[in-house]
Amino acid sequence: MFSPDFMREMQRGEEPAVDALLAHAFGGQDEVKLIAKLRKSRAMAGEMVLPSEHGIIGYLALSKMIAPKNWLCLAPVAIHPDVQRMGYGRRMVGMITEWAKMTNQTLVVLGDPVFYQRCGFRAAPDGLTSPYPVDHTLVAGPAKAKSLELRYPQAFG
Repeated sequence: MFSPDFMREMQRGEEPAVDALLAHAFGGQDEVKLIAKLRKSRAMAGEMVLPSEHGIIGYLALSKMIAPKNWLCLAPVAIHPDVQRMGYGRRMVGMITEWAKMTNQTLVVLGDPVFYQRCGFRAAPDGLTSPYPVDHTLVAGPAKAKSLELRYPQAFG
């Protein structure tokens, strides 16, 4: 049984463990490549891990949106398959949404609306446009929009 520690900032040298987690959790290399591109292009704003005595069992990344300026994108979020559906992902994402509220930072995520709403995200405001389905685009933090176009880092292209 895995027993996680507290979520913390990823440390230098943990990249191989994160890559292994992403490949295992998503069943391939797409997210590993995405993270490498975000790091290389300096679009990465932060990376958090959930360590345990068995290694890293959770990961999430925040990257800088091209537009709106100063918004961040949450992606990817990964939990080791052996501990999925135990609440760790919900807690990690919930902590990030609380951080967004406390710091007046807007976050955007593309994903399952039911899951992300349980974690503190809400539906995208009216007037928000995106290259991805708006009905699966959620926001946390202030996210005031009258007519904003979401532009993701090129790594997502």
